Amino acid sequence: MALGDPAGIGAEIVLKALARAGLNAPVVLVGCRRWLEEQHRQLLVAGCTALADPAGICMVDLPLAEPITPGQTEAAAGAASFAWLTQATQLVLEGRCRALVTAPIAKASWQAAGHRYPGQTERLAELCGVGEASMLFTARAPHGRWRLNTLLATTHIPLAEVPRRLNPALVERQLDQLLAFCQRFEPNPRLVVAGLNPHAGEAGHLGREEVEWLEPCLRAWRLRHPTVVVDGPLPPDTCWLEAAAAWRGEGNGADGYLALYHDQGLIPVKLLAFDAAVNTTLGLPFLRTSPDHGTAFAIAGQGRARPDSMEAAITAALELGSASAATTRT
Repeated sequence: MALGDPAGIGAEIVLKALARAGLNAPVVLVGCRRWLEEQHRQLLVAGCTALADPAGICMVDLPLAEPITPGQTEAAAGAASFAWLTQATQLVLEGRCRALVTAPIAKASWQAAGHRYPGQTERLAELCGVGEASMLFTARAPHGRWRLNTLLATTHIPLAEVPRRLNPALVERQLDQLLAFCQRFEPNPRLVVAGLNPHAGEAGHLGREEVEWLEPCLRAWRLRHPTVVVDGPLPPDTCWLEAAAAWRGEGNGADGYLALYHDQGLIPVKLLAFDAAVNTTLGLPFLRTSPDHGTAFAIAGQGRARPDSMEAAITAALELGSASAATTRT
C-alpha cells in the first residue's frame, strides 16, 4: 500500500481503516516510518483512539527528505508520494504482494516535483508497460447485493479533448473491460452506455457523435456479445436514475455503466456512494484500488478524515485481488 501525499490525509485514513473491526488485512505499507509514527502521535492527541499501531505494521521505509507541512502543495511531498507509489508497484510486479492499494496524491505536488503525469493511473500504466489503463469505480449498495460499477471511457483530460479522444475502438475496448469486470459477479451482465451530448444527441440535433459512430459501434459490439444486454447511448442526465433507485434498495440497476468522460461518471458515483466507492484500475497485470476522494488538504492533520472509502478499497483489494490477473489484463 502506497501512503499517498504526506501533506494530505493518507496516513490518517490508513491507520483508521486498518483498525476497523473485522479488517484483518495482511498489508505492507510503503512510506516514511518516522512520519507515520508522528502522524499516529498527533492523531492520538487530536482524540482519535481507533488507530492501528505503526509498530505492528510491516513497512518498506522510504524516509522523507525534509519536513512536510500538512495541507500544502510541496515539491518534497510530491517527490515522496511518487517514490512510494513506484516502490509499492514494484513489490506487486515482483510477486511479493497480491494487489496494490494507493492513498490519494496531490497532482500539483507531483508537478512541482517535476513528475508530469495526470494522475497515479497513468504512472501505473507506464510502470507496468501497458498502453492504457482504465478507471472503474465500484461500490456495494447498502441494501442487498447490488453493486454500482462505473467505468470511465476517458479519464484525466480537459473536457474540450473528450470528443477528439473518443472513437469506436476506444469504446469497444472499454466495454470489453467493463464486461470482464462485471462478469466477476454476473455471467451475463446488463451494461448501460451514456451518450456524449445532451439527450444523447436528440437524433443528431444536439450533436452528431451518437448517430455518426457511437450507435453503430454499440450495434457491432452487441453482435459480438449476443448474451450481453447493452442499453444506450442513453441521455446522460437520466441513465443513472435506475442506479439511484437500486442504491436505495428499490430493485437492481444495471451491472455496469460506461461514462464517456470523467465528471459524467463521477458525479453520480460520488453523489450516491462517496464514502463507499472504490477506484479500481483495469488493464494492469494486477488489481489496484484506491479511495474515490482526494488528499483533503483542508482537514489534513486534524483527525477529522473518514476512513470509509479507504476501508472499502482495502476490502475490495482482498476480495478481488486473487483473480485480478485473469480478468483485468488488456
